[in-house]
Amino acid sequence: MADALLAARERYALPILQPLADALAAAGHRVHAWFDGPLADAGARMPGIPTLGLEAVMALRPSVVYCAMDWIPPFFPGAKVQLFHGFDTNKHSDRRGHYRIRGLFDLYCTQGPATTGPFEDLARRHGHFAVAETGWPKLDPLFHDDGGAAARLRAPAGGRPVVMFASTFTERVSAAPHLVDAIAAEIARGGRYWLLTLHPKCPEELVARYRALAGPSAAFVEPEDLVTAQRAADVLVSDTTSVVPEFAVQHKPVATFRHRVPRPYMIDFGDPAGLPQVLERAFAPDASLLAAIREFADDAHPYRDGRSSERVVAAASDLVQGRLGTLARKPLASRLRSLQIRGRLGYWGPAAS
Repeated sequence: MADALLAARERYALPILQPLADALAAAGHRVHAWFDGPLADAGARMPGIPTLGLEAVMALRPSVVYCAMDWIPPFFPGAKVQLFHGFDTNKHSDRRGHYRIRGLFDLYCTQGPATTGPFEDLARRHGHFAVAETGWPKLDPLFHDDGGAAARLRAPAGGRPVVMFASTFTERVSAAPHLVDAIAAEIARGGRYWLLTLHPKCPEELVARYRALAGPSAAFVEPEDLVTAQRAADVLVSDTTSVVPEFAVQHKPVATFRHRVPRPYMIDFGDPAGLPQVLERAFAPDASLLAAIREFADDAHPYRDGRSSERVVAAASDLVQGRLGTLARKPLASRLRSLQIRGRLGYWGPAAS
């Protein structure tokens, strides 16, 4: 039996880590968590999983650290596994976005062919990390029996079609400020039921406006219930956020407001007044749109068995056992980042040997 550590900073990481925690426990691992930033400040907990401080992590000496965040203290013990906190949405350049290599991770668990190829190219170039295509733990519940959670979330619709709205916090690409009035008008018509959710980093006053829309034809959904909402909804309205590919993996239509890089599987629009027409098209997709959605889903995340977490655990075991080859030493930049992270965390104890 080995000790495993889950690492996260933001609330949106919890739905990524929970299926993995279940898979680790089922495989006989002892599971622990380390939270930084907002999660630590909020005293967040995962059911049945002890949350450790820095000193306790160093004393625990986990064999693997599973990271649903962009960075991890390099001085932590154990192999560092990057799970990603979203899909590649082209919200940032490669230098700042999905393919940025920080020299902190030993294994990247990719979601599908679309990202596996680029990361394998980077692994050959850098030499200090391995890549395994596993699928994404967060999406396991989309393809498992969820105990009726999605049905309960959908029940107030009373048979009406269900629309989900989700938005990023990044101001230059966020749909939330632009669509709030158009969505409010659609909710007032009552022909469809809406599930509304915003990124936890969105301005509080904007979140309050969307919360106020809850009623007979709408509900506000917290980040921890995001996957359940995706399962419950028929159509998504969103922007340049990772929720878009997550939703489309189910072979369901998505409408995007001013997406940074529109793709054929999206119904992209730029005028809030066009929302009613966009919804009509999304609820009656033609054959070409459905084909584009399926083609995207098979490339981005072809795994529909709900067992991505198990594949992550197996890949991490392969890494620890040396079956993924010998990795080169981390670059000098990694050591510099370690000092920066120590300074931010206020930890100057010894690194794991």
